[in-house]
Amino acid sequence: MTTIEDFFTEKIKLPSPPAIALKILEAVRKDENSFDELARIISTDPALTVRILKIANSSLYGFPNPVDSLSQATALIGTNALKNIALSFVIVQDFQEAPQGSFDVTLFWRRAITAAVAAETLAEYTNLHDQDLFVTALLQDIGVLILYLSDTSSYMALQDEKRVSGKTTCQMEQKKFGFDHTEVGSHLLTVWNLPEVIHQPILFHHTDIVENQFKDASRILQFADKIASIYYGVHANSKCIAVHEGLKKHYQLSDEQTDQLIDTVGEKAREILDLFALDPGDIKPFSLIMQEANEELGRLNFSYAQIVLELKQAKQSAEQLAMELKMANDSLRELAFRDGLTGLYNHRYFQEVLESELKRAKRYNHPLSLLLIDIDFFKKVNDRYGHPAGDQVLQEVSNTMVKLVRRCDMVARYGGEEFAVILPETGLTSAKVLAQRVRRGIEQLEITCGEQTLSVTISCGIAGSENNQEHPVTRDILIEHSDKALYRAKKNGRNRVEM
Repeated sequence: MTTIEDFFTEKIKLPSPPAIALKILEAVRKDENSFDELARIISTDPALTVRILKIANSSLYGFPNPVDSLSQATALIGTNALKNIALSFVIVQDFQEAPQGSFDVTLFWRRAITAAVAAETLAEYTNLHDQDLFVTALLQDIGVLILYLSDTSSYMALQDEKRVSGKTTCQMEQKKFGFDHTEVGSHLLTVWNLPEVIHQPILFHHTDIVENQFKDASRILQFADKIASIYYGVHANSKCIAVHEGLKKHYQLSDEQTDQLIDTVGEKAREILDLFALDPGDIKPFSLIMQEANEELGRLNFSYAQIVLELKQAKQSAEQLAMELKMANDSLRELAFRDGLTGLYNHRYFQEVLESELKRAKRYNHPLSLLLIDIDFFKKVNDRYGHPAGDQVLQEVSNTMVKLVRRCDMVARYGGEEFAVILPETGLTSAKVLAQRVRRGIEQLEITCGEQTLSVTISCGIAGSENNQEHPVTRDILIEHSDKALYRAKKNGRNRVEM
């Protein structure tokens, strides 16, 4: 199974922390004059300075007197807290530039900031003194964003399957990658040299708490995530029940205290989201959410049996809708990778698969071969029989090639009357045998166009990556060599295979 280190090496170009974040971390790691250096770095960014002063004056800290300088802010909230606030601002700002697509990056950060506020607020209620909780909670799900950015199409397909299966995001990620976003996030922050007190609790905020020095912070993250879900997630009712039961069990908070805590988080989150230049959206005070829910319940005149029936029908409809949505999205993704005329994979997808297969071949020291195929004298077919006949020839040749290659091989339309076949785990000798089989199969093919029967031949060029460990073959080199072999096949009389 691919390890998380291999996955980062091969699939993900690890994002670097913003430049100013690196300077902030370096300043805090110094034993002497860390504040002076930290203040100097922050003051070089006027917008960051203003935001830090605003958050120091916010209800998150609730100081009685205005805070009007970085030195005063540090004296009141501490160097470490100041560092975490600055890091939070620069990281959120840097990652807001991510492409939106069907993944709502703005909603992601709204929820992350609300979770950060919830963690900070809950720490106050439970007397847990951990100045790193805000930034830890803020970044607890950054692994989701990294996985999305690494392969947008695959990750959205995973989310579609999650909605249909009813499994959690972590379960679906474990199934697909062998690890989940908590491990990805923790690994990223480790590479960024953030301290253990930040990246270790992130590992356990969706699982059973491990008995270690970070267990209290991990539990706070779990509750913070659920509280953020009440405002921005789905299944808010079940999350609300879980928060009440969990806080009563672990911290002996009454229902009234928990309601007040959730309400406080909503009020503070609106204020903090504004400081991050994020629209809070439809976030409402928890008391108002509960009031609206009670008013709605008061208007219901259904019997218990009717409510159960309505819920059952709604569940069935939702499951059916989720399945139809998944099928529609799968079809759209498939169309994006397919050639409209032949149904083969298109040139763009061919390039992606070839790059991936080359990396796999190199990693395991296995052979890989590529066929480039061209229909001989195809222009004469179009000129003599017309373009509809030419299209039929392309379709028939495509279907025949798919039947003649193995299931593990990938056939793509390279462009015009040219095709490409990727042969994983295949050396040049075996590739030549398979290419000759394809060539003979096309040669024997009879294509009926109206009252005409046509036959065509192909020329094929082969190149491979085996025995090349000292000078690894790149995608461009493999295509170039296959193309040269194809040119030689055409020059030497066509209807032949060259390596």
